[in-house]
Amino acid sequence: MRDSKRSSPLLCPSAQPEMTGAAVIGVVGGDAETPQLRPLERPLPVTPELLALAEPAAPTEVFRFSAPCLTAGCRHFTGRNCNLATKIVQMLPPVSSELPECDIRPRCRWFAQEGGSACQRCPQIVTDDARPTTELRLAADPETVVVEGK
Repeated sequence: MRDSKRSSPLLCPSAQPEMTGAAVIGVVGGDAETPQLRPLERPLPVTPELLALAEPAAPTEVFRFSAPCLTAGCRHFTGRNCNLATKIVQMLPPVSSELPECDIRPRCRWFAQEGGSACQRCPQIVTDDARPTTELRLAADPETVVVEGK
């Protein structure tokens, strides 16, 4: 999975804008019932001006962010894997039969861990979803238990 020669850390594709090294990787489109991420051609560094474009909504309702994975500093990290990525693959249906366009895939924690199955579900992930499905709510909850490797 992870290349031991990799010089830069894997990226979390569902980061918060205030995280060190955060970048916008997509804009949320679709509608409230079925939001869909529209990936940017290239990530954009987070700036106050960029975050202001989301107003009056929260930036996490409008944009998806990536940032270096916090590993043990993240409540979804098990010490070995991202439990959020595991749950997304196990609990959510794919929304794409192909791998969606993605600039961060070569460094994405979810892809490194779960492969294309994570990518096929990624477009439906919105950090602050106003109407998350039950499955998405459970997947995002760090207390939801899953069996890795299932």
